[in-house]
Amino acid sequence: MNGDVIVVGGGVIGLTTALVLAENGRRVRLWTRDPVARTTSAVAGALFWPYRIEPERLVGAWLEQSLTRYEEMARRPDETGVRVVPGVMADTSPDGLGSWASRLGELREAREDELPDGYRQGLRAAVPLIDMPTHLRYLKGRLRAAGGTVEVRTATALREPAAEAPVVVNCSGLGARELAADASVRPVRGQLVVVANPGIDEWFVSAVAGAAETTYMLPQPYGVLLGGTSTDNAWDLSAHPADAAAIVARCARIRPDLAGARVLEHRVGLRPARPRVRLEAVPLPGGGRLVHNYGHGGAGVTVAWGCAEDAARLVAGPGPAGPVSTSPPAGRA
Repeated sequence: MNGDVIVVGGGVIGLTTALVLAENGRRVRLWTRDPVARTTSAVAGALFWPYRIEPERLVGAWLEQSLTRYEEMARRPDETGVRVVPGVMADTSPDGLGSWASRLGELREAREDELPDGYRQGLRAAVPLIDMPTHLRYLKGRLRAAGGTVEVRTATALREPAAEAPVVVNCSGLGARELAADASVRPVRGQLVVVANPGIDEWFVSAVAGAAETTYMLPQPYGVLLGGTSTDNAWDLSAHPADAAAIVARCARIRPDLAGARVLEHRVGLRPARPRVRLEAVPLPGGGRLVHNYGHGGAGVTVAWGCAEDAARLVAGPGPAGPVSTSPPAGRA
């Protein structure tokens, strides 16, 4: 088997996986159906925090690996798009967060005077907040510097890249419904509003598990991202005016100066949810290898580096610690 790998999927999972493989010495081609700047990852809020992702036994390790990488990149925010920003995660206690949380800067219970009216509990922490358009450009440039290539090319079946390389890594997100015949992958629609920043320099999130509405404010260099929605099994990519108005109203109850903020953009993305991340290797005819790395829900950015490093180990084959596997095969490849 030679060192050629084709990674299918140009979002943050695919780009990060391709980059890890290329910097490990593999000859990598990345196939992306859409230009990188138009993938779901480009519209993500991208706050480092686990959201709608399983299995719990592996998420903690992925978080710690990714946090280390983002902290390194935060030393060069203009280049990487990564900053470490303080803020409040409402309706959350430190119990059950896992060992990764001990790595967070300034993690503590929020005082009552630090919580908006109506909130009785929350955590303060300084975590990576990623400007995704800048970050995706950074990953793409770093991949090319490592010898990888990016091709705008649609795969209609995984046998197509498998005919051109002995190793294929499937990072296709929602596309895995067709490419991997995996009906357990479903969209979770998210809508947000970008407004001119009236002076917000900390993030705020209130997201109750399973709720269709969330409330968040994420300050980025180009404005503030206001959110959001979390609608299961919804494929509609159009921005709904009623949802946008409700998002701004929820955020304005916390920060009244947002009520009149100039709207810069409406964004909609479909999170690729699955009961658990699929990260495993299966053999291909002729001695090839197919590695699946998809189903990261609303935490793709948060776990991207940890999952990429595990995927790279699967590309290399079972090591001394054995293969990584998060789920049984979902169907035919």
